[in-house]
Amino acid sequence: MTTTAPLLYVRTSMLDVAYEAHGPLDGTPVILLHGFPYDPRGYDAIAPVLAEGGYRVLVPYLRGYGPTRFINEQVMRSGQQAALAKDLLDFMDALSIPQATLAGYDWGGRAACIVAALWPERVRGLVTGDGYNIQDIAKSITPCAPETEHRLWYQFYFHTQRGVDGLSANRRELCQLLWTLWSPSWDEGAGLFEQSAPSFDNPDFVEVVIHSYRHRFMYASGDPALEAIEQALALQPTISVPSISLYGADDGVGPPPVEDDDAAHFSGFYRRRILPGVGHNIPQEAPLATLDALLELLSENRSR
Repeated sequence: MTTTAPLLYVRTSMLDVAYEAHGPLDGTPVILLHGFPYDPRGYDAIAPVLAEGGYRVLVPYLRGYGPTRFINEQVMRSGQQAALAKDLLDFMDALSIPQATLAGYDWGGRAACIVAALWPERVRGLVTGDGYNIQDIAKSITPCAPETEHRLWYQFYFHTQRGVDGLSANRRELCQLLWTLWSPSWDEGAGLFEQSAPSFDNPDFVEVVIHSYRHRFMYASGDPALEAIEQALALQPTISVPSISLYGADDGVGPPPVEDDDAAHFSGFYRRRILPGVGHNIPQEAPLATLDALLELLSENRSR
């Protein structure tokens, strides 16, 4: 069932960010971040439980999704990784949140990983879907193994004008196909898709999505205002905050590697957990495992 949390807005330097809020204002902050092509509905079974535990839980709509809007018509509709991270940092600043526990997957996991890496003082703990989510853009043009390349068909599709036109004309059908391909063992996905689909009707959705997938392969320039962040990310910074990485064993786009190649990117407390029968949409498919990871980090921080 969808959440009954109120829809609120906060203005940053670039966006009117729509977000759902749960729990007391004075509770320890937890920010839950969705990915592409998903929305805050992914956390409906998680946010209320955390709120009942006294935590202040915030679930924003990313740029290009749902009711979130750019405040300037002229600003670049960037989807690059630095933009997602800067949005998260600005969101925390606008709400006067000095530090929060973060959870995210896909685009939201990327934003969370970047803030944890570059601004660790702002992050108490991190639950990341699919490990170290910071893109190594310099290596993006190196071909992967064929079985990996074929899973990225949608990204290559978005590099073409046909992909732009296809996403514009068939955004719901294309996103629903990705849900199916990426979570092949999730029987409930088909029935839940329509709850999230309206978020893809955002007027900036197509432009932000296309830029995101073109920028990561160096087929589109980034926002000049974010270049300093991108340069820092090119160094593949280490994440030092307490972190738990969740992988869906049945993830159709990014199945977990046999070896934990991401471990070297984490210098503090770090655990990797592979979730059987779970695909790419980790919090919505495995809310209990996601909640357990969050509570473990929150409990650890509370005991310090």
